[in-house]
Amino acid sequence: MKKNIGASLALYPVPVVVIGAMVDNKPTWTLVAHAGTVAHSHLMVSLVQAHYINKGIRETKKLSVNVVDESWLKAADRMGTVSGHKVDKSQVFAYTMGEHGTPLIDEAKVSVECEVDGNYELEKFDHFICKILATYADESILNEDGRISYQIFKPVLFEFQTYSYFVTGGKVGNCRKMNEQE
Repeated sequence: MKKNIGASLALYPVPVVVIGAMVDNKPTWTLVAHAGTVAHSHLMVSLVQAHYINKGIRETKKLSVNVVDESWLKAADRMGTVSGHKVDKSQVFAYTMGEHGTPLIDEAKVSVECEVDGNYELEKFDHFICKILATYADESILNEDGRISYQIFKPVLFEFQTYSYFVTGGKVGNCRKMNEQE
């Protein structure tokens, strides 16, 4: 029997990402666990409005989404504990400017450049709706078809209830093919 546990965030774990944006002509970064797909062409990034990085996102209408793996999790985690209002985070990561003007973390094996299409403000959060402009993937994680292989690349996941990190596991099935007869 199921028990009602209230209006609880139950869509966890989710990928951990570090958002990058330019603020006053310098990159800044913040750790985000509220990000996801809203269409095949768009992402949503949800940030508390008080975050320093929001200023840059609002002004430039651009941001990068850098997917965290275990190799740089410690540095990524720090971006969720220090405020850009108090600490200059511009030199925390080696970065490259993407083709569309967003800072991409060199250590991230997957980075996505986005342009903000809109902002849905709700309960002191900015929910940036972002059009994907370009996706950059390290060649070491690509399969023979040139796509990201999640058997090789293992993004870190965040679980909200316990504030724990996990890594993705093995494949358990093929979508839309599990009920086919062989």
